[in-house]
Amino acid sequence: MINNLSKANRLTPEEEDFRRTSHSWYEAHHTNPITVDATVYDHAINPGATAWFKDSATPLITRAEGYLRILEAHGVRCTKLVVPHPPGRIIYEDADQIVVVPSR
Repeated sequence: MINNLSKANRLTPEEEDFRRTSHSWYEAHHTNPITVDATVYDHAINPGATAWFKDSATPLITRAEGYLRILEAHGVRCTKLVVPHPPGRIIYEDADQIVVVPSR
């Protein structure tokens, strides 16, 4: 969603700076599942696949809060959701996250 706002030139200069800086930080500190499995987000193979941070990924979760503030400022409502069990079938897992195909 942040990238869509950026492409539409709707972010303030400060928001755009946060987006670029944070994207770079995530690239340096977080594994992008698609670099491990190119099909992880393929809609035909894994419909609805969604990444979830693990509770232990505190630095990643904390930084995500900045994205949520920007989205809220642009009228995009977001809710932090904490679940006791994966909400579907885990198709990818690393130290910080899981990617899940939701249960029907």
